[in-house]
Amino acid sequence: MPELPEVETTRRGIAPHLEGQAITRVVVRDKRLRLPVPDSLGQELPGRRIESVERRGKYLLMHAEGKVLLVHLGMSGSLRISTPNEPLRKHDHVDLEFGGRILRYHDPRRFGVVDWWPGHGEDHPLIAPLGIEPLSAAFDGAWLHRATRGRKAAIKLALMDAHSIVGVGNIYASESLFRAGIRPTTPAGSLSAARCERLAQAVQATLAEAIAAGGSTLRDYVNGDGNPGYFQLAAYVYGREGEPCRVCGTPIRHRVLGQRATYWCAHCQR
Repeated sequence: MPELPEVETTRRGIAPHLEGQAITRVVVRDKRLRLPVPDSLGQELPGRRIESVERRGKYLLMHAEGKVLLVHLGMSGSLRISTPNEPLRKHDHVDLEFGGRILRYHDPRRFGVVDWWPGHGEDHPLIAPLGIEPLSAAFDGAWLHRATRGRKAAIKLALMDAHSIVGVGNIYASESLFRAGIRPTTPAGSLSAARCERLAQAVQATLAEAIAAGGSTLRDYVNGDGNPGYFQLAAYVYGREGEPCRVCGTPIRHRVLGQRATYWCAHCQR
């Protein structure tokens, strides 16, 4: 599933093409996504100008003169800038036409969302419950220490709880915990202020590196230019069960935690 780095990479890829452009036509070939694409999208969006493209967690918000187009990439979705003569693929479900180009939504599994919402989107039922942005100035060790007090859940699960912190998916939680030297099964509430500070810095550094690498491509993800991400190629622990730790040589361990594959180094992470 595309996480924060993949969505931010997509945003940075499409925003320069879209911002300031008026949408001339909307084509919906299949409205059967996780939420049905509303009929009003094709009726109301043409003629409106895209003022800005923002990200909130794993959601893209395209602000269009009083309303917002909300997009979630689901399990396998992608957004690409295309030209009218580019051949259609089987799962190209939605097109936004503008200035002789097309923003094309592709989603083989149809778990994504393309919704049309009044206002700026903060009250959308998918946006309102979201937690803190880990790349914001408000997210630091002191915040993480306060947020984890009394929590018995494993710290990896706490990092992946979108109601608390948004966008830190499985691969990035595993890599952040390795960078901070913290075992993923450690109870969140047991972390000291110093370890929380180290972990907050590790989360931000990991996400920043992932964005610079174009995100991670584990299955279907491509960015706005149609290119895969490369962060997973430099992973220290994720997907490396039995391989030697890149730091100490100890074989990387694996277990299922919260129904998600979890990887760590027993020597480097305590």
